[in-house]
Amino acid sequence: MTAATAETAAIRVLLVDDQTLVRAGFRALLGAEPDIEVVGEAVEGGAAVRLAVETVPDVVLMDVRMPHVDGLEATRRITADPRLATVKVIVLTTFELDEYVFGALRAGAAGFLLKDVEPEALVEAVRLVHDGQALLAPRVTKRLIEAYVAAAPVAAREARAVPAAPDDTRLGDLTPREREILALVGRGLSNHEIAEHLVLSPLTAKTHVSRLFFKLGARDRAQLVVTAYETGLVTVPSAPPP
Repeated sequence: MTAATAETAAIRVLLVDDQTLVRAGFRALLGAEPDIEVVGEAVEGGAAVRLAVETVPDVVLMDVRMPHVDGLEATRRITADPRLATVKVIVLTTFELDEYVFGALRAGAAGFLLKDVEPEALVEAVRLVHDGQALLAPRVTKRLIEAYVAAAPVAAREARAVPAAPDDTRLGDLTPREREILALVGRGLSNHEIAEHLVLSPLTAKTHVSRLFFKLGARDRAQLVVTAYETGLVTVPSAPPP
């Protein structure tokens, strides 16, 4: 009998970081939890992809800057592999505005954490992502998107000086209510906050978000945020709803 109960299997985690001390710290922290099992470690992205195929973890903690294959490319390969459809990737970064993080979210990462995260928060993050939730704090998400847009070519920014209508080619199947909810997701609101803002029940808000996953082919909430910005449904800067 393992530490996890027979009814609830342990959350299987793969650690990917080129720093030995970082991996050792994460292994010690996560391995001490009765419901979490570290199933492998990798020092660069290529090895991480191969190990993910071998072990099929539930969650991958993925560093961004690594030799050979970086975390962005490794995340893209993992999320594109049908054999790893259930694997969730958490990107780890040293800086809130790491230029690679937005790309990682586009590649299918379930969210990101700063490496100076509190130990308890890291453990909770693994559980949340395994449960299907996304790690996208509104403050950090908004700054990240702003940085991404600011880094775009000048011509592209000038073209967006006049807000464009949302991209109907990607949003055409959404109802007006679903578009409204996608915009709120893009601004970083949780299901509970969406329910309060629109005066809905939490279950109704959750149902709408689930339909967005299906209609937009999104793996998780992180990709909904990216879609909201890429289609112009939410623009930068964007004031939070009242």
